[in-house]
Amino acid sequence: MSDPRAMFDLTGKTALITGGSRGLGIQLAEALGDFGARLIISSRKEADLVAARDHLKGRGIDVDYVVADVIKDEDSFRLADEAIERLGKVDILVNNAGASWGAPTEDHPIDAFDKIMNLNIRSLFVLSQRVAKKSMIPNRYGRIISMSSMAGMRGAPDLVAYNTSKGAVINFTRSLAAAWGKYGITANALAPGMFPSKMTKGLFERNGVETYAAAAPLGRIGDDQDLKGALLLFASDAGKHITGQTMAVDGGVTSV
Repeated sequence: MSDPRAMFDLTGKTALITGGSRGLGIQLAEALGDFGARLIISSRKEADLVAARDHLKGRGIDVDYVVADVIKDEDSFRLADEAIERLGKVDILVNNAGASWGAPTEDHPIDAFDKIMNLNIRSLFVLSQRVAKKSMIPNRYGRIISMSSMAGMRGAPDLVAYNTSKGAVINFTRSLAAAWGKYGITANALAPGMFPSKMTKGLFERNGVETYAAAAPLGRIGDDQDLKGALLLFASDAGKHITGQTMAVDGGVTSV
């Protein structure tokens, strides 16, 4: 019997991770790189990318970076093209870049709504389409993992753009799965709950981490390892018959 652990091995695979320089993104990069994938990470700020690259190289990971602002179509096109050129192909695409905006719904700026939707969902389509058309479809293989949120599974006050965009990611994922399964491409999404990050820092400071921990059946918020197993399932052969699915990694918050 073959070693079942080999199903998670990513040796010989390549991955592109947006928003990969810090927070949840660098945790995702660690997971893929630790299991053997060669990486391109991307974000808007080169200083953050240099620090992330050095950190990942220190773990023995083969990694390079591309500076890109994926809210701009031309940057998404360039990012896809450079990643394919440097890596030879892109087997795994992790759509992690995103942002939030808090405001009462009745006063939410329209331009801010558009910005959040453009980054959190439109840019995922633009980049996924480019990578699929130029690499995954010709190679008849791909793993696309997009970041939704538990906020995409429920309503919440003062986050109308963010919640709407993350809900859209869930059905975007289903649509990719339906369209590209015939090419050997799977598409899945992760829906994190409360994790320490730049996005949640203000909430934790205002309301206390313990408030959010108490809302989870497991009684805690996420840590820097909790997303890695779910990502590896979707990115590897262990999850080759899973597509169109969104996995909540939230300590059980959305189950109650």
